[in-house]
Amino acid sequence: MKKDFENLKKIFEQANEQLLNLDIDLFESQVSEQTICGALAIRLHDILKDTQYSKYYVDIEYNRNRGGKFKKMSKSIQGPGEEIIRIKTDLIVHSRGECVERDNLLALEMKKSYRPKKEKDADRSRLKCLTKDSFNHEWSFDGTEPPEHVCRYAIGIYYEIDFDKNTISIEYYRKGKYHTKDKKLIKKGTD
Repeated sequence: MKKDFENLKKIFEQANEQLLNLDIDLFESQVSEQTICGALAIRLHDILKDTQYSKYYVDIEYNRNRGGKFKKMSKSIQGPGEEIIRIKTDLIVHSRGECVERDNLLALEMKKSYRPKKEKDADRSRLKCLTKDSFNHEWSFDGTEPPEHVCRYAIGIYYEIDFDKNTISIEYYRKGKYHTKDKKLIKKGTD
Protein backbone atom coordinates (compact mmCIF):
# COMPACT_ATOMS: atom_id res chain seq x y z
CA MET A 1 0.00 0.00 0.00
CA LYS A 2 2.90 2.38 0.69
CA LYS A 3 4.12 1.74 -2.84
CA ASP A 4 0.67 2.65 -4.20
CA PHE A 5 0.75 5.85 -2.12
CA GLU A 6 4.13 6.89 -3.54
CA ASN A 7 3.22 5.90 -7.13
CA LEU A 8 -0.12 7.69 -7.02
CA LYS A 9 1.43 10.78 -5.43
CA LYS A 10 3.92 10.98 -8.33
CA ILE A 11 1.14 10.46 -10.88
CA PHE A 12 -0.98 13.16 -9.23
CA GLU A 13 1.96 15.59 -9.11
CA GLN A 14 2.61 15.02 -12.81
CA ALA A 15 -1.08 15.56 -13.66
CA ASN A 16 -1.19 18.68 -11.51
CA GLU A 17 1.90 20.11 -13.24
CA GLN A 18 0.21 19.51 -16.61
CA LEU A 19 -2.95 21.17 -15.31
CA LEU A 20 -1.01 24.22 -14.11
CA ASN A 21 0.93 24.49 -17.38
CA LEU A 22 -1.68 23.56 -19.98
CA ASP A 23 -4.90 24.75 -18.33
CA ILE A 24 -3.66 27.95 -16.70
CA ASP A 25 -6.54 29.85 -18.31
CA LEU A 26 -8.92 28.06 -15.92
CA PHE A 27 -7.07 29.57 -12.97
CA GLU A 28 -6.84 32.99 -14.63
CA SER A 29 -10.62 32.91 -15.16
CA GLN A 30 -11.19 31.63 -11.61
CA VAL A 31 -13.63 28.98 -12.82
CA SER A 32 -15.54 26.64 -10.51
CA GLU A 33 -13.99 23.78 -8.57
CA GLN A 34 -15.94 21.33 -10.73
CA THR A 35 -14.40 22.70 -13.92
CA ILE A 36 -10.88 22.48 -12.51
CA CYS A 37 -11.60 18.94 -11.24
CA GLY A 38 -12.78 18.01 -14.73
CA ALA A 39 -9.57 19.27 -16.31
CA LEU A 40 -7.49 17.50 -13.65
CA ALA A 41 -9.45 14.28 -14.27
CA ILE A 42 -8.49 14.41 -17.96
CA ARG A 43 -4.82 14.90 -17.08
CA LEU A 44 -4.93 12.03 -14.55
CA HIS A 45 -6.67 9.71 -17.01
CA ASP A 46 -4.11 10.41 -19.72
CA ILE A 47 -1.24 9.53 -17.37
CA LEU A 48 -2.92 6.52 -15.72
CA LYS A 49 -3.62 4.78 -19.04
CA ASP A 50 0.12 4.09 -19.44
CA THR A 51 0.66 2.75 -15.90
CA GLN A 52 -0.17 -0.31 -13.82
CA TYR A 53 -3.43 1.51 -12.97
CA SER A 54 -4.67 1.59 -16.58
CA LYS A 55 -7.89 -0.31 -15.75
CA TYR A 56 -8.99 2.27 -13.20
CA TYR A 57 -11.44 5.11 -13.82
CA VAL A 58 -11.19 8.79 -12.93
CA ASP A 59 -14.62 10.09 -11.88
CA ILE A 60 -15.92 13.41 -10.62
CA GLU A 61 -18.66 13.72 -7.98
CA TYR A 62 -19.09 9.91 -7.98
CA ASN A 63 -21.52 8.62 -5.36
CA ARG A 64 -22.18 4.93 -6.07
CA ASN A 65 -20.63 1.73 -4.82
CA ARG A 66 -21.31 -0.88 -7.48
CA GLY A 67 -19.73 -3.26 -9.93
CA GLY A 68 -20.11 -6.77 -11.26
CA LYS A 69 -23.16 -8.33 -9.65
CA PHE A 70 -23.19 -6.09 -6.56
CA LYS A 71 -26.33 -4.18 -5.83
CA LYS A 72 -26.26 -0.47 -6.47
CA MET A 73 -25.77 1.48 -3.27
CA SER A 74 -24.55 4.87 -2.18
CA LYS A 75 -20.93 5.29 -1.14
CA SER A 76 -20.80 6.07 2.55
CA ILE A 77 -18.42 6.46 5.45
CA GLN A 78 -18.97 6.07 9.16
CA GLY A 79 -18.71 9.45 10.80
CA PRO A 80 -18.52 10.60 14.40
CA GLY A 81 -20.89 8.83 16.77
CA GLU A 82 -21.46 5.91 14.37
CA GLU A 83 -23.35 8.24 12.02
CA ILE A 84 -23.52 6.97 8.41
CA ILE A 85 -22.57 9.75 5.99
CA ARG A 86 -23.25 9.47 2.26
CA ILE A 87 -20.33 10.82 0.28
CA LYS A 88 -19.79 12.40 -3.09
CA THR A 89 -16.07 13.04 -3.41
CA ASP A 90 -14.90 15.75 -5.85
CA LEU A 91 -12.58 13.40 -7.77
CA ILE A 92 -11.72 9.73 -7.32
CA VAL A 93 -9.65 7.06 -9.03
CA HIS A 94 -11.26 3.65 -8.55
CA SER A 95 -12.28 0.48 -10.38
CA ARG A 96 -16.04 1.11 -10.07
CA GLY A 97 -16.26 -2.19 -8.21
CA GLU A 98 -14.54 -4.23 -10.92
CA CYS A 99 -11.51 -4.93 -8.74
CA VAL A 100 -13.05 -5.81 -5.38
CA GLU A 101 -9.68 -6.59 -3.82
CA ARG A 102 -8.33 -3.09 -4.57
CA ASP A 103 -11.21 -0.87 -5.68
CA ASN A 104 -10.17 2.54 -4.35
CA LEU A 105 -6.93 4.33 -5.19
CA LEU A 106 -7.19 8.13 -4.93
CA ALA A 107 -9.72 10.54 -3.40
CA LEU A 108 -9.39 14.29 -3.90
CA GLU A 109 -11.35 17.11 -2.29
CA MET A 110 -10.97 20.58 -3.81
CA LYS A 111 -11.85 23.89 -2.18
CA LYS A 112 -11.34 27.56 -2.90
CA SER A 113 -9.61 29.34 -0.02
CA TYR A 114 -12.56 31.64 0.75
CA ARG A 115 -14.89 28.73 1.58
CA PRO A 116 -15.90 28.42 5.26
CA LYS A 117 -13.47 26.65 7.59
CA LYS A 118 -16.24 24.19 8.53
CA GLU A 119 -16.46 22.97 4.90
CA LYS A 120 -12.68 22.65 4.63
CA ASP A 121 -12.46 20.69 7.88
CA ALA A 122 -15.29 18.40 6.74
CA ASP A 123 -13.34 17.61 3.56
CA ARG A 124 -10.20 16.86 5.55
CA SER A 125 -12.14 14.63 7.92
CA ARG A 126 -13.69 12.81 4.94
CA LEU A 127 -10.23 12.15 3.48
CA LYS A 128 -9.05 10.72 6.79
CA CYS A 129 -12.03 8.35 6.81
CA LEU A 130 -11.60 7.37 3.16
CA THR A 131 -7.93 6.48 3.62
CA LYS A 132 -8.45 4.33 6.72
CA ASP A 133 -7.76 0.62 6.30
CA SER A 134 -11.08 -0.20 7.96
CA PHE A 135 -13.78 1.20 10.22
CA ASN A 136 -13.54 0.31 13.90
CA HIS A 137 -10.83 -2.17 12.96
CA GLU A 138 -13.45 -4.32 11.22
CA TRP A 139 -13.05 -5.41 7.64
CA SER A 140 -15.88 -7.25 5.91
CA PHE A 141 -14.06 -7.90 2.64
CA ASP A 142 -14.51 -11.55 1.70
CA GLY A 143 -13.53 -11.39 -1.96
CA THR A 144 -17.12 -11.27 -3.18
CA GLU A 145 -18.63 -8.14 -1.65
CA PRO A 146 -17.26 -4.68 -0.97
CA PRO A 147 -17.09 -3.44 2.61
CA GLU A 148 -20.18 -1.75 3.98
CA HIS A 149 -18.48 1.67 4.04
CA VAL A 150 -15.96 3.10 1.62
CA CYS A 151 -12.37 3.03 2.82
CA ARG A 152 -8.88 1.86 1.84
CA TYR A 153 -8.07 4.65 -0.60
CA ALA A 154 -4.29 4.53 -1.02
CA ILE A 155 -4.05 8.33 -1.00
CA GLY A 156 -6.26 11.24 -0.07
CA ILE A 157 -5.56 14.72 -1.41
CA TYR A 158 -6.91 18.03 -0.13
CA TYR A 159 -6.44 20.70 -2.83
CA GLU A 160 -7.06 24.33 -1.86
CA ILE A 161 -6.87 27.13 -4.42
CA ASP A 162 -6.10 30.68 -3.27
CA PHE A 163 -6.65 32.99 -6.23
CA ASP A 164 -5.62 36.09 -4.24
CA LYS A 165 -2.18 34.66 -3.43
CA ASN A 166 -1.90 32.63 -6.68
CA THR A 167 -1.15 29.47 -4.72
CA ILE A 168 -2.43 25.94 -4.32
CA SER A 169 -2.00 24.20 -0.97
CA ILE A 170 -1.96 20.42 -1.25
CA GLU A 171 -2.29 18.10 1.73
CA TYR A 172 -1.75 14.35 1.43
CA TYR A 173 -3.50 11.76 3.61
CA ARG A 174 -2.59 8.12 4.14
CA LYS A 175 -4.00 5.41 6.41
CA GLY A 176 -6.48 7.79 8.04
CA LYS A 177 -3.90 10.44 8.90
CA TYR A 178 -2.42 13.65 7.55
CA HIS A 179 0.86 12.78 5.81
CA THR A 180 2.54 15.79 4.17
CA LYS A 181 1.84 19.21 2.69
CA ASP A 182 3.01 20.95 -0.47
CA LYS A 183 2.44 24.38 -1.97
CA LYS A 184 2.39 25.29 -5.66
CA LEU A 185 2.51 28.68 -7.29
CA ILE A 186 -0.04 29.44 -9.99
CA LYS A 187 2.08 30.96 -12.76
CA LYS A 188 -0.25 33.15 -14.70
CA GLY A 189 0.28 33.58 -18.41
CA THR A 190 1.66 36.78 -19.87
CA ASP A 191 -0.43 39.05 -22.07
